[in-house]
Amino acid sequence: MEGEVATNGVILKHNGVKDISLETCWPEKKKPVEATSLSSGSSDIEEEISVECPKRVANQRRKRSKADEIKTKSSRKRKCDDENKCEENEKKQRSSVKKRATTWKEEEVVVDDEKKCEQQLQLVPSSKATSRSRSKKSVSVDTWLVNNEIDVSASESELSDSHLKTEYFNDCRSMTRSLKANLGELAICHQCSKGERRYLFICTFCEVRLYCFPCIKKWYPHLSTDDVLEKCPFCRGTCNCCTCLHSSGLIETSKRKLDKYERFYHLRYLIVAMLPFLKKLCKAQDQEIETEAKVQDSMASQVDISESLCSNEERVFCNHCATSIVDLHRSCPKCSYELCLNCCQEIRGGWLSERPECQLQFEYKGTRYIHGEAAEPSSSSVPEDETKTQPIKWNAHENGSIPCAPKELGGCGDSVLELKRILPVTWMSDLEQKAETFLASYSIKPPMSYCRCSSDMSSLKRKAASRDGSSDNYLYSADSFDVLKQEELLHFQEHWSKGEPVIVRNALNNTAGLSWEPMVMWRALCDNVDSAVSSNMSDVKAIDCLANCEVKINTQCFFEGYSKGRTYENFWPEMLKLKDWPPSDKFENLLPRHCDEFISALPFQEYSDPRSGILNIATKLPEGLLKPDLGPKTYIAYGTSDELGRGDSVTKLHCDMSDAVNILMHTAEVTLSEEQMAAIADLKQKHKQQNEKELQEQIGLEEEEVVSDEFVVYDETGGALWDIFRREDVPKLEEYLRKHCIEFRHTYCSRVTKVYHPIHDQSYFLTVEHKRKLKAEFGIEPWTFVQKLGEAVFIPAGCPHQVRNLKSCTKVAVDFVSPENIDECLRLTDEFRQLPKNHKAREDKLEIKKMVIYAVEQALKEVETLLLDRS
Repeated sequence: MEGEVATNGVILKHNGVKDISLETCWPEKKKPVEATSLSSGSSDIEEEISVECPKRVANQRRKRSKADEIKTKSSRKRKCDDENKCEENEKKQRSSVKKRATTWKEEEVVVDDEKKCEQQLQLVPSSKATSRSRSKKSVSVDTWLVNNEIDVSASESELSDSHLKTEYFNDCRSMTRSLKANLGELAICHQCSKGERRYLFICTFCEVRLYCFPCIKKWYPHLSTDDVLEKCPFCRGTCNCCTCLHSSGLIETSKRKLDKYERFYHLRYLIVAMLPFLKKLCKAQDQEIETEAKVQDSMASQVDISESLCSNEERVFCNHCATSIVDLHRSCPKCSYELCLNCCQEIRGGWLSERPECQLQFEYKGTRYIHGEAAEPSSSSVPEDETKTQPIKWNAHENGSIPCAPKELGGCGDSVLELKRILPVTWMSDLEQKAETFLASYSIKPPMSYCRCSSDMSSLKRKAASRDGSSDNYLYSADSFDVLKQEELLHFQEHWSKGEPVIVRNALNNTAGLSWEPMVMWRALCDNVDSAVSSNMSDVKAIDCLANCEVKINTQCFFEGYSKGRTYENFWPEMLKLKDWPPSDKFENLLPRHCDEFISALPFQEYSDPRSGILNIATKLPEGLLKPDLGPKTYIAYGTSDELGRGDSVTKLHCDMSDAVNILMHTAEVTLSEEQMAAIADLKQKHKQQNEKELQEQIGLEEEEVVSDEFVVYDETGGALWDIFRREDVPKLEEYLRKHCIEFRHTYCSRVTKVYHPIHDQSYFLTVEHKRKLKAEFGIEPWTFVQKLGEAVFIPAGCPHQVRNLKSCTKVAVDFVSPENIDECLRLTDEFRQLPKNHKAREDKLEIKKMVIYAVEQALKEVETLLLDRS
């Protein structure tokens, strides 16, 4: 179906896709903006004309590089030339004043010349410098000889200024020529692999790599040519050339090495936390074996369970609830229908739910409606709500056996389901016994409390809530340098075990400083060796936050809008965001250098490291086994500090399947013009009138006016506003959302009329007004705080949260599974399996039960190795 074009420039299709071509990627109305650091309108020659001359880099312990030798020779040559000129002047001068001036000149010119070498002087073209130097010489020297009362130092400065500029220009050119003469075709820039008509600067640290001035200016604006001479970007670990960006292992990602005692302590801590859940899984399997024994009329120890054939590269899911199957399950010998143990218990108990398909579809009322005007006629229609059908009977037999599911539910309805296994028969029970024996043999005293938040509220805590009579209004906020200490990890565990979020400041200070400019990452993807990847980088699929639909946009246009902003024709800000970009399950494969940089920035790597975190249960899955995609993943989005109320750049309220840590890597601020701010104020009034009219017509409710007498000014370094709810407040939060669902808008700005799960639907974002009403009606409020550039936010599993971008933001996040939150992960898994069949959050992607089993096994293997080493 063809899309409709409104006067505001929005092209929407009824299938939820909007196309934006390269020619029309910019709105007609744009405000003037300044060029970013990665854009340049000048040519390479013009850039090199403005290059600052390099200063000498002293390093007595290192042999002299070619750059040092060239600069030393040039300095000596200037000294000799100046001395010869002084001798000629001395012969011509007869008066004592002239002799004294000449003597001063001989003594000072060398010192002055050395000082000039340390100054950053701009180079000018050779021809211009020469002509300017000649005119100054012919005038200043004669004047000085005639009138000896003129300030000698000032005259000398004028004489030497243009002369030194020319000399330094010649030095730079001479250096480049010498490098090309000695290195030949190898005298090229490490960044762009070019050498023609460019000034090249050799690194005096490695004495190998060269960088040209255009690349220094464009890709390393924070470095001067002197910095590059002293230590090039490669030696600094920040080189963003395509070769380096496609390389891994260039930096050390682990910030803290654990000794054997620490490893032993952490592994025992891990086993203690996981053993109760392993026992729970074993108990559920023992109950199913006892039921099967009754079916077979035999002893439980005599039950023969056949093995189900499946490879390590495939996941086994329940055909009814879509949860993962770890070991015991029931399978149909005729149609291979498979059923998990939870569904077996529900069928025998008579409370199995049918899980009908959800129909979360929203009416498209035209682009004018989205911007607060009347709905367009005959736009589209929403299908009728699912009609109630007669419940399908699926009951167990008296002896506990279960027939295959009826055909309406995907089975054959004929055969009886057989008990099958995936793992060896006694493997889990043996693992349980082994873990109990180890814990009984090696006991460790519980650690002391390391929480110092009450005594140092300003440095370790950040106020995030104002709950009456509550002790958790402040969040633990540590500095990145402190988290490397063992006692700070124990401090983290105290707050983490309570289900509290944690903020770590200055996480990027622990990294090499690689650029996270979106254009840098895009360039790396475009130059990817995989042609299939690079060919797909010309366009991206983004989410339009106003219509909440997918749009296709030229990649360059998207990233220009990231730094400069985009608007519709009516001046309403256009907010776009990329989720899970680049489009691949393996961010590590496409941007390996950025992945290493992100991992090196992670605080508390014992938990958060996705490769080797000793307390990260997800890292314990053995090689060859299919693993869940836990990241890292990149989120790039536009943003604005003012809350628009409609079309804000947000991540709507949701609950992750596991723990997560999110770091704000880069921000770009887009300033709104006065004309645009006035237009936004007028459109907000239209939105308000539209809301009042619709609520009055639909439910007879007059929407309360937003009363705000405070003007919120966020910190300049702030990039994202977070709202994280406590686990104990989830029931009241869900009740509020069900009660007020009609007041929220989702796709096409249509109102939410159907709720399957208030949080897992991800259809709600609570504005300032809704958060006030939530506290007034139910007495709960979230932790609310601003995430600043370089800050890491740890979000515990089971805590619903939402995010609004105050600037254009680039965030990178990774999921992990901590031993403290296994119970929450299991609870969420059970919630997901109760969702309708085609719900986007229903699939059990984490497979937490499988993780627990293999993590116990791996931890026991590691402690055995440590004990052998100690003996």
